[in-house]
Amino acid sequence: MKTKHDLSPEAPPDSRDTPVESDQGQISQNIEAVLDFYSREYQKISSSQRILERISRFLGQPVFLGIILCFVTFWILANVALRQFGMAEFDPEPYFWLQGIVGLGALLTATVVLSRQNRLTKLEEQRAHLDLKVMLLTEQKTAKLINLLEELRRDLPNVRNRHDPEAAELQQSMNPELVLDALNERSERTKN
Repeated sequence: MKTKHDLSPEAPPDSRDTPVESDQGQISQNIEAVLDFYSREYQKISSSQRILERISRFLGQPVFLGIILCFVTFWILANVALRQFGMAEFDPEPYFWLQGIVGLGALLTATVVLSRQNRLTKLEEQRAHLDLKVMLLTEQKTAKLINLLEELRRDLPNVRNRHDPEAAELQQSMNPELVLDALNERSERTKN
């Protein structure tokens, strides 16, 4: 019994290995395309946006919540301790300075997070457009395959020629504008 290593270079490749290698090639190619897309998008980010996104990632960590709680607790305890020792508090109750600092922090946090979300929303819109294009292309290819199969079925002498209305309908490529109009019409009806 011959193994792969025993085959001469002129021998045809094992047909069972070819689809797997082809699939691996396509998978690698698709992964590379996706990684290239993300790399290009990352290169488009300005340095200020990158700084904001690093800050946003830090703000989203549980440790940031701990820092806020520790800060507020320390602020209040420091004021209480100063009062207990008969010294002037730097921010007496109801802690107007603390409220201002927390309010400013909340405003800055919201701005940083919204900035990152806006960029991610644009990226998601690009992906949605790409998905739509791929789906339309897939639909066109499927319609073409059905058309070719129906043509082959009609041309084969040993297959009985019959009319298949479902196949005839699926042979037609979908018109994206008609689909969008139908979706818009349906959403308008649900709003009313």
